Amino acid sequence: MIALASDYLLFKLPNGMTVPFSTKDITFEVDGDTAASFDSDFIRHAADAVFHFFRYELQRDVISVAEFAEALEKVLGGFKSPAAGGKKTAVQEGVLESDLARLAEESGKDSELFFFSILRAELRRQLKQAPRLLRFRGLRGCVKRLTGARRWNGRCRKLHEQIVDYLRECLNAEPSDEKRALVVE
Repeated sequence: MIALASDYLLFKLPNGMTVPFSTKDITFEVDGDTAASFDSDFIRHAADAVFHFFRYELQRDVISVAEFAEALEKVLGGFKSPAAGGKKTAVQEGVLESDLARLAEESGKDSELFFFSILRAELRRQLKQAPRLLRFRGLRGCVKRLTGARRWNGRCRKLHEQIVDYLRECLNAEPSDEKRALVVE
């Protein structure tokens, strides 16, 4: 028997066949409401998270297409803003956003060391406003700028993980009695 690569899962199709797929092999069809709420990169990252959950957290090798779709729908549904009532701005809802690509640009070309200190300062600046949700956008562009890469590679993946881990550690290190969430896209 051939071992399944770590970045693949066996998807059980409705006809009973199982086919190996990674998230790069999957095409997503999103309905109108969800498509208007999220861009394609966000949906791809959500799919990667669902894939990671099944593969590494639940340690499953085989899932049904329906299971995957249901889990992805649940994840995306958790990020949708409620449409009831008037529209609120992000500040009113307690959501603060930062652009990681802008922070990478401020740190200079190939300046990972400066980037992390600028990132920590930005996180602290946001925390002073006591947000409910901290959102950092543009992670992929930020990583490619810092590494100087034109295409995504192993170094990019490593720096991507370092930035997310760093943000988590910094958030946990800051004293607070309030519950808050961190989203890195």
